[in-house]
Amino acid sequence: MKKFKQRWGIKYNYQLVVIFIVFAVTGSTSAYVSKPILSFLHLSKDEISPWLYYPLYIILIFPVYQVLLLFFGFISGQIKFFWAFEKKMLRGLGFGFLFKENLQKK
Repeated sequence: MKKFKQRWGIKYNYQLVVIFIVFAVTGSTSAYVSKPILSFLHLSKDEISPWLYYPLYIILIFPVYQVLLLFFGFISGQIKFFWAFEKKMLRGLGFGFLFKENLQKK
């Protein structure tokens, strides 16, 4: 746990526990919420091929996860950590242009 605390800049053990719980709840919830969204769009395993359904399901989970991660991070009081985590993850995926900071200070 020391490595996580140092790597993530966390001071207390309870913060680490809360962060792990938020990751777990977010992952489960995003998978749970994505199925009704696909059903609302009339995309079910019965209506389309499983070869198309599951990739769409996985693709849909990603943005749902991002939103829920920030939501649950806010609820847990760890929004500062999760906002920094979100920006780092999106930069790694090539979406860094969304978070360009002004590096030229006058």
